[in-house]
Formats: sequence, structure tokens, C-alpha cells
Amino acid sequence: MRSILAVAVVLVALVAPATSGDLTPVAFLRIPLEGLVAAAVLLVLRGRARRIAAVVLGIALGVLTVLRLFDLGFSAVLDRPFDPLNDAGLLKGGVDFVRSSSGGAAAVGATVGAVVLGLLAIAVVTAAVLRTARVVAGHPTPSTRVVAVLTVAWTVLAVLGTQAAGLPVASRDAATLAATHVGQIGAGITDHREFEAAAADDAYRATPGANLLTALRGKDVVVVYVESYGRSALADPALDAMLDDAGLPARSAFLTSPTFGGGSWLAHSTLESGVWIDNQARFDDLDATGRATLAGLFRRAGWATAAVQPGTTEGFPDADFYGYDQVLDAHDLGYKGPNFSFATMPDQYTLKTFQDRLRRPGHVPLMAELTLVSSHAPWTPLPTLLPWDQVGDGSVYASMSGPSLPPQAILTTDPAVVRADYLASIRYSLTALISYLQTYGDPNLVTVVLGDHQPAPAATGNDPNRDVPVTVVARDPAVLDAIDGWGWEPGLRPSAQAPVWRMDAFRDRFLQAYGPRVLQ
Repeated sequence: MRSILAVAVVLVALVAPATSGDLTPVAFLRIPLEGLVAAAVLLVLRGRARRIAAVVLGIALGVLTVLRLFDLGFSAVLDRPFDPLNDAGLLKGGVDFVRSSSGGAAAVGATVGAVVLGLLAIAVVTAAVLRTARVVAGHPTPSTRVVAVLTVAWTVLAVLGTQAAGLPVASRDAATLAATHVGQIGAGITDHREFEAAAADDAYRATPGANLLTALRGKDVVVVYVESYGRSALADPALDAMLDDAGLPARSAFLTSPTFGGGSWLAHSTLESGVWIDNQARFDDLDATGRATLAGLFRRAGWATAAVQPGTTEGFPDADFYGYDQVLDAHDLGYKGPNFSFATMPDQYTLKTFQDRLRRPGHVPLMAELTLVSSHAPWTPLPTLLPWDQVGDGSVYASMSGPSLPPQAILTTDPAVVRADYLASIRYSLTALISYLQTYGDPNLVTVVLGDHQPAPAATGNDPNRDVPVTVVARDPAVLDAIDGWGWEPGLRPSAQAPVWRMDAFRDRFLQAYGPRVLQ
């Protein structure tokens, strides 16, 4: 029985899919080419050489199994495979997410559990390969016949292209997976060079402040990121009706985000820098490029600049690079109420505090970035909207706080429930923002509203693209007239036919629309 179990473990390690959508029982009923080659090698070798080969193969397959587990997790949340070279920062972000949602003990437990699980997977797979090697060595004649028959079957099935549940029965997934992850190293080196060249090509690096943003002089410009506000949210009739009825002068379209399901900072830095930042290595390298950011260019042109980051709990070390005069993080916003899962405070509180602290009467023109986090996974519980004069220090929200769902809820809960919670959170965030603009908006306020990325696949349903809505809201008609050439659609809700830009295109087009064209 133990020998049968060992062979089963090896088979699972060789043919298990690396994407969550392919993870079905039928996916394991396949013939792995790598297993046939390994069995042939073990049949040829003898004694000590066979044992050494079995240990090496076992450890290699165990490491590959761990990478496959990472791939499964990344495909379920970010809709892409794990990149060992560039995704270390995302792993830390995942730990921070667990800490924010479920507490420090849960974050420590998740980290320790992941390490133990990884080591256990390597140990179990290695032991299974050793056991299988002993079976092969103890029964050389039948083992040779089985390998020969399965090799012929694999060849025929490969030629015919036979599939089971959309996967080839003649599998070589393990070799492909290994080649993919090894290839990521070379691709990362090439990508680093390409990124350096793209970041250096900056027409606004030395543009004088007097030549920047002249059409927005005297106005407050606020960039508002709505967490996880993706194109898929616009399939919600209730949200569409709310956006259509808002009555705010606006132009809308779509931007293609560099990330999906998480990694918000990649989207923020892409919009700010005007260069495509779709992995952690590019993000880490951005500071050293000296690239001019949108906030830095506003500051150069004479605006006071600020970042309001309620989701940031450990400081914002890149504030100087981005060009912010001040940063208000979760500790600076004075909130006295409860957390709402990941959200350290409700979006309405963030907006009210921003108004009271930074847009007081007589303030100098301000450029600010706000991040609204009530729509961050796991999307429940949610507060309710209050009259603006009742928000206070946030203690009023104590009666609205319910038990927070654990982060894994978005993977284990009924997808219909997950999507309903997601849409409810987007409606709350946008309702709060629309109410703010209706209450505190004036001709000297220009607001750019956009999503940072689509939510996790559990909430997008069958809409895996990376597009997010983007809207410019302004009561001064001249502000919207300046972007007529963009072809964006009137209102807060872009239609399916609205223009789609890459997110890195926004910075330069915005600067060109509201100031003299830079001299090349």
C-alpha cells in the first residue's frame, strides 16, 4: 500500500495543473513524460548511483511542487504564474494583507505554515521518489515492460493530441514548468535593461515648472484610486444606474492596468511615472531612474502635494521620490473607529478628513493622491454612508463593525457570494466619492477617478481582462473641453466601446492636455 501511495504522490507532483481553473480530478489521469524518463534512468543505474539519482530527482521534483503551489495561488488571485525573481515583494504584501485582515498572529501563523508546508512538500515528494525507486529496482522486468508500454501510449497520444478536461493526456507539464521558471531569470535580466531605457526616455525630466499644467493653475487636482474597481464592476445594473444618475460633469474611458487582483502599488507607480511597471523588480528600480512623476511635476509647477494613504500602516519611504510634500497614512488620519477587514477606516472618513485637513478655506492649490480602500478584498463587512457632519473622529462606526472574513474567504466562499460582496463594496466606495464631489465640489476642483486593477478572479467571473474605468470630473467646462481630443465619453460610466489606453500613457497625455507641449 505504501508503494502505491508513493507512486501516486509522484504522479500528482508531475501532472498537477499550475492554474486553479484546470484543477479537476481528470487532470491527474495523464501520463507524464518526465516520469517515464526518470523511471528509465533508475532502471539503468545501480546501487549508490541509483539512490543518489533518486534523492536528486526527489528534491528537484519537490521544489517544482512548491513552485506549482505558488503558481496555483497566484493564478487564483492574480491570474498569472509566480515569478521567483520578481514576486518577493508580493509575498510580503500577502503577509501584510493577512495581518491587516486577521491580525498579527494570523500573519505569523500563515508565514510559518507556508514555510513548513513548503519543506514538508519537498520531504514528502523526495521520500515518495525514493520509495518508487526501490519498487523499480526490486521489480526490474515488469517495471521495464510498464515503462515501454506507457512510452508507446504517450507517443501515440501526443501525436493524436488527445486531451482530458482541456489538458494533454501525454503530459510534459513538469518540464515545461521548470523551463518557464528558469527562463524567468533570463527574461528578468532583459526586462531590467528595457525598463532602464524606457524610464530614461522622459520628455518632462527637465521641463521648467512655468511650462507645466498652465491650464490648471489655481485648481485642486485630486487623483482618487478606488481599490479593485475594474471593468467587470460595470456589469452591475445597480452600479451603472448610480453612476448615470450622479449628475456630475465628467469624461470617462478605460485604462489597462499593469496588474490584476493585487499589487496596487504597481498601478499607482505606472500612472505616476508614465512608464509600464508590471513587476516588483521594475517597481524597486524606479526610484533610481530619476523619472519625473506626476506629483513631482505638479510640485515643480507650484502646487502643494500630498498623499492620503489609509491602507499604509508602516510609513511611505518613497514620498520624496514621488514628490509629495506630506503623506497622511493610517496613523496620521486620526481615526478612532474600528477596522473593516483590510480597510483601516471607511472611505467616507478618509474623504471627510482629507477635506477638513487639506482643503480648508484659503489653502494653496493642492495636488493630492487618495486611495479608497473599503473596496479591498475580502469586501466585507462594510459601513453605511452617513451625513457628512456626523462622521466626526470615526467612533460612530463602532456599531457598524462586524466579524471580518479571513483572507482565504475569497477563494473558499461561493463565487456568487464573493461577487455580490465585491459589487456592494464598489457601490459603497463610489457612493461615498460621488457624495463628496456633490457636497464639496466646486469649479476649482478637478478629480481623476480610476481603479487600480481588476479584483481577484473569484469576483470577476468570466472577465479576465485588465481594464479599469477612469474618469475626469470637473465643474469648470474648460477643463473637460481641454480633453475633447481624447474621445472619452460623457458621464461617470464608460460604455463597452469607450477608448482603452495603457495606464502608462496617461501621464504624458494629461500633461499635454493641460499645458504647452514640451519642447523635444
